[in-house]
Amino acid sequence: MEGQAAGAGSILGSLLPLIIIFAIFYFLIIRPQQQQAKKHKEMINSLQKGDKVVTNGGLIVEVVKPEEDFIKAKLNDEVIVKIDKNFIAKKLES
Repeated sequence: MEGQAAGAGSILGSLLPLIIIFAIFYFLIIRPQQQQAKKHKEMINSLQKGDKVVTNGGLIVEVVKPEEDFIKAKLNDEVIVKIDKNFIAKKLES
């Protein structure tokens, strides 16, 4: 009986550092990335006509019409392009 209790204690003792490392990894890396991705998705879904955004390529454009997967955006008075929503980096606040 005593051998089994000691064996269970040593298994728990050897797994405890791995569990602690995973918990630290989760709270320092995984969770903040999930929160940032959620905020970015909410920002993209809230875009409206007239908002100015920056693309991943560094272009500053004005939203003409948000669509399902794309955004129609105006580069200047004459040029309107379609941009994939995944390539919107951030919204510029006026």
